[in-house]
Amino acid sequence: MDNLSYLSGENAEYIDSLYKAYKEDPDAVEFGWQKFFEGFDFGRSSSDGSVATQAPEHFFKEVNVLNLINGYRNRGHLFTKTNPVRERRKHLPTLSLENFGLSDADLNTVFNSGVEIGIGAAKLSDIVAFLEQTYCGSIGAQYKYVRTPEVLTWIEDKMESTRNTAKFSIDEKRRILKKLNEAVSFENFLGTKFLGQKRFSLEGAEALIPALDSVIEKGADLGIEEFVIGMAHRGRLNVLANIMQKTYKDIFAEFEGKGYSATSPFGGDVKYHLGYSTDVTTNAGKEVHLSLCPNPSHLETVNGVVEGLTRSKIDFKYGGDNARIAPILIHGDASVAGQGIVYEVIQMAGLDGYKTGGTIHLVINNQIGFTTNYKDARTSTYCTDIAKVTLSPVFHVNGDDVEALVYAINLAMEYRQRYKNDVFIDILCYRRFGHNEADEPKFTQPLLYKAIEQHANPRDIYIKQLIGEGSLEASMAKEMEKEFRGILQQRLNEAKELVSTYQDVKFGGAWADMRIASAKDFDKSPDTAVDKETLLSIANKISTLPGDKKFFKKIEKLFDERNKMATATHIFDWAMGEQLAYGTLLAEGKRVRLSGQDVERGTFSHRHAVLTLEDQEEEYIPLAHLSPEQGPFDIYNSHLSEYGVLGFEYGYAMANPNALTIWEAQFGDFFNGAQIVVDQYIASAETKWQRENGLVMLLPHGYEGQGPEHSSARIERFMELCADHNMQVINCSTPANFFHALRRQFARDFRKPLVVFTPKSLLRNPACVSKLEEFTEGRFQEVIADPNIAATDVNRVLFCSGKIYYELLEKQRNDQIKNVAIIRLEQLYPLPLQQMEAVYASYQNAKEALWVQEEPENMGAWPYLVRKLRKTSFSAIEVISRKESSSTASGFAKQHADQQAYILAKAFEMPVTEKEQKIAKKSVSKIYNVD
Repeated sequence: MDNLSYLSGENAEYIDSLYKAYKEDPDAVEFGWQKFFEGFDFGRSSSDGSVATQAPEHFFKEVNVLNLINGYRNRGHLFTKTNPVRERRKHLPTLSLENFGLSDADLNTVFNSGVEIGIGAAKLSDIVAFLEQTYCGSIGAQYKYVRTPEVLTWIEDKMESTRNTAKFSIDEKRRILKKLNEAVSFENFLGTKFLGQKRFSLEGAEALIPALDSVIEKGADLGIEEFVIGMAHRGRLNVLANIMQKTYKDIFAEFEGKGYSATSPFGGDVKYHLGYSTDVTTNAGKEVHLSLCPNPSHLETVNGVVEGLTRSKIDFKYGGDNARIAPILIHGDASVAGQGIVYEVIQMAGLDGYKTGGTIHLVINNQIGFTTNYKDARTSTYCTDIAKVTLSPVFHVNGDDVEALVYAINLAMEYRQRYKNDVFIDILCYRRFGHNEADEPKFTQPLLYKAIEQHANPRDIYIKQLIGEGSLEASMAKEMEKEFRGILQQRLNEAKELVSTYQDVKFGGAWADMRIASAKDFDKSPDTAVDKETLLSIANKISTLPGDKKFFKKIEKLFDERNKMATATHIFDWAMGEQLAYGTLLAEGKRVRLSGQDVERGTFSHRHAVLTLEDQEEEYIPLAHLSPEQGPFDIYNSHLSEYGVLGFEYGYAMANPNALTIWEAQFGDFFNGAQIVVDQYIASAETKWQRENGLVMLLPHGYEGQGPEHSSARIERFMELCADHNMQVINCSTPANFFHALRRQFARDFRKPLVVFTPKSLLRNPACVSKLEEFTEGRFQEVIADPNIAATDVNRVLFCSGKIYYELLEKQRNDQIKNVAIIRLEQLYPLPLQQMEAVYASYQNAKEALWVQEEPENMGAWPYLVRKLRKTSFSAIEVISRKESSSTASGFAKQHADQQAYILAKAFEMPVTEKEQKIAKKSVSKIYNVD
């Protein structure tokens, strides 16, 4: 190291050792020494490279000041003035001078370390004042865990160049006040005019409105053309009115009950769950589209939906450019810390199949849950500590300082556009009332609510600030409030005059060509056949491997077998039937998207849609190489999430009806980790919000002795949700019928979710195949009659669905049973009752009809069927099944086989023999074991 004549002794040895460590690895020494070695000249070099003689005290204090600066950058957020109604918790060690080897005696000393924060050589008092204003004022910045030096430098330069203090023009300040006045006055008006009605007010966090207004303006200046917003119920009405521009009259009419129509088929939802979309024009004249997603009361469920919707628009509308659209998620402090879905969705941020270019997260931090204190709601210091997972910066902001919040959100918007990463803003505020307006919060937080009662609202605080600095006259503020309240009263008067605000559904945008379905649409499926030449051409292409690439030998063998199906046998198994559906849709220019755990290969090693070369990591996707004109084929192995990913795919399908969007569960019963999405969106969104969706769910299902968790996809849970033609539920038995079911999603001018109970052992059952003509002729068959039995010989009819058919068929053939017909109910909902009755009527000598299922009597389709058939010609139908059970299936393979053998024997009214045992055991050996 360069030598200085005045350094010697232990100091010289110490500094010399630090310098050597620094030369090997700069991160090996603390921050202050890094800066010292970077920026200070140590004088001339000595021949031995050591550091000589004595260092003055000031030398070490320069390093201490650098460490002080780094201390503020690292931990300043712990000592901010960000809590408007509570004293902040104490954190040790503090940022006092003594903790950095400095004292008050040094305050008037000039230190060169001021260069580090851009103010040049400066007194320590000035340096501390700078750091206090930048890092310990109304904004606390938490960002030092970010690992990219360029990002760290950018954040610090942005904050330190402004001292984290906004500088707005008079016009900008008045715009902020205008939006803040709208937010406060709107809540006050609702509270006085609709006393006692739930509205989940924004009071205490009204600064959110000018913040959202500003981020739309800032985003538009930075190239954003669209925002997709997701939020819970708190403050939603305020956002709808003052950001989304839903008319005050319409909102008041909803409070008056004018949105209901006795003739409407829709059940509707409470006003603080509704979505809305609109176009707004910024001050600069730029058009921005805003979408607020509808949401249930299940907090944070909407997160995945927002991300999926945004990604869909990126893919379809913006040509993959995520700089033109941004998602905004508005959380609560209790939910962002407590709901696991937040983690599931945040983990998608950098994944190729799910990333959206960064999300702006706003947390309305009321410092309380329903009644739960924040100290009981989390272990982490902050409710936003999950941001560290994706190395996303967090800005903690005092919700009473509206200018600080607007400044912070603008900075967040810049960061998102520049680095395409998530960013969090933690708005420290309060909830003026209880969880809802009728709730009494003093039962559980008496001291807090005593303080809140005496606390001025953010508008009044800001008005006082503006008057004090000469930016506003008191009379102007009063006139602004009076004028706006007059507008609200006028809109309320107009709302009272309305008879009804109900309007028939009219789809727009990407959905403009769609309509609401009617019961008649489900009488018969549309034609979905593909001509022979096209089908065989596609079959050949997806089963032919490129000669210049080397694949695993088992893959080559598998694709040779598939190619024989295409070129020789013209008999296709399940995997080929599925991929032919995708291939034919892609050839028609449609987009196909499939995601879920292990979908590229398939849980049961059947799909192999993505192939990895044997000697490298390169991947080859046959379905992506059909033709230059084909539609995109997107297939992604998801992270180990059901709740988040299913919500994402629902959102993807929600944005655009022109993609076949599919989510596959690893095993069917694993969907129960996403039950909330099924209940609150898939099953009920059309009834509640008049939103259609064509999402497809593939749920592997079937009893093969794999135990309680790998057998049942819980058919009964879907069936109990079926009503109003809200979805389609199928358990088809042939590759061709599956092919037609998938193609049917595009063959109609409406969209319905499709739930498919897919096979496991049937994937390798040689009987589960379809001939070429089954693909090139016809349509999806809701009911399939028995082709093997003469109708006049039949005196017993078995109805069944899915895999059990093949075991019944084998029993029927082996024992040459001629008097029992097996009818397959391929579609469980909408129930094709007319088709069932027509097929059954063809067996004129039949004396009884039975429903046969593998599931226990209290599960599967039977509970639904017995309810729906009791007033039909099938009112006497009985069931053959496992006995009712609290668990889906036995964990013992022998018990499974005994139960299956009993079902087969009972179906044909025969004693259980070794034949039934063998048939039952076959299904166990055919499934690919994965656990």
